[in-house]
Amino acid sequence: MSGDSALEDRARSIVEQYVSREGTITPVQEILDSGEVPRLKGYQIRPGKVSDSLFGGKGWIRKKGDEFDTDFENPSLYTRDGKPLRIMVRTERISTHDINRGEIPFKDQILAENHNFMRKLLTPFIGTSQIDVPGLGDNSVVIAAENLKQISFENVLRAYMAKTTTSTSLYQHYIKGAREFCGHKLPDDLIVNGPLPYVMDTASTKSETHDESVPPEWLFNHSICTRQQYAHIRNSSLVSFGVVSEFLRQRGIIAVDTKTEHGINHNGEIVSQDEIWTMDSSRFWLANDYRHQFEQFKQGNIVEINPKSYSKEFARGMSVGEKGYTDEQRMQIAVRYVVGIEHLLGKSFEPDMRPRNERIVDGLRKICDTLVN
Repeated sequence: MSGDSALEDRARSIVEQYVSREGTITPVQEILDSGEVPRLKGYQIRPGKVSDSLFGGKGWIRKKGDEFDTDFENPSLYTRDGKPLRIMVRTERISTHDINRGEIPFKDQILAENHNFMRKLLTPFIGTSQIDVPGLGDNSVVIAAENLKQISFENVLRAYMAKTTTSTSLYQHYIKGAREFCGHKLPDDLIVNGPLPYVMDTASTKSETHDESVPPEWLFNHSICTRQQYAHIRNSSLVSFGVVSEFLRQRGIIAVDTKTEHGINHNGEIVSQDEIWTMDSSRFWLANDYRHQFEQFKQGNIVEINPKSYSKEFARGMSVGEKGYTDEQRMQIAVRYVVGIEHLLGKSFEPDMRPRNERIVDGLRKICDTLVN
């Protein structure tokens, strides 16, 4: 516990240092419109929950609801070797229950570093759309990737029945009496935050408003993917789950669940895109804490296992109605992210303390100078 306290004290110190110099965050669209990156002036950004993205061709920005707010068509955007390019800018935004709660200091850098570590670990198994750019470190919030033909569902794998308020979760379905979930039969003796009989593939639709957990047959019937494509994604992801689980076991961490997204590249290969095993897309529990609580639960000393978690679930528990987070809550969440990445990777988090706008412009310029045709 004293080790954790020291980590939290250090994390709090750098978060406070960052917040003390935190300026106004300029939207990426305004940066492009300003002409600071001449090659990208005139392009329309498509905002996202985790990253804003920029690509050539047609796109849209959807309102809350079913109508399109904006249709746009960008000029073409290719790499010098002819690949369609997507540039992503990670945001500090955090959303829970489909509501934007505000910005979390360092979240963009931490998720970038988290993703890049896992990406390099898992590329042999699930591929990647990302393109490495000289001069951009693992915590760069600007990312270059091939613009894939997206396979439009979230690939969710679960090893435990994690307690969560997310409506699409296995837990929420189970406590309401469901004994089948995404094509899997569920036993009657599952416990909250307890292990599942096996790692379950539980697909979710992708929506700007509200996702829905569905069985594979739904995806086939709605032409989201073929059976062969789904089998490829499921099988490669299960192998990756095992690889990550073993890596984290050695770090004293349990891999609870994760979600990935996939698409088809210019060679016709299915590869992963965007986040891979980050604290926003996955749950991680401290193993010693979990084992202790599990024993206490079996002995009847506690009524529910509630393990220490490094994931966005911590932030979900602080959400109230449609309110944004207070400054103190933002700092508490930031500290949890910093401590989390240090536990996951086994090294100190060394942030880039430059203003966010400067970091974005620098990253965009490096990508344009290195990659863009």
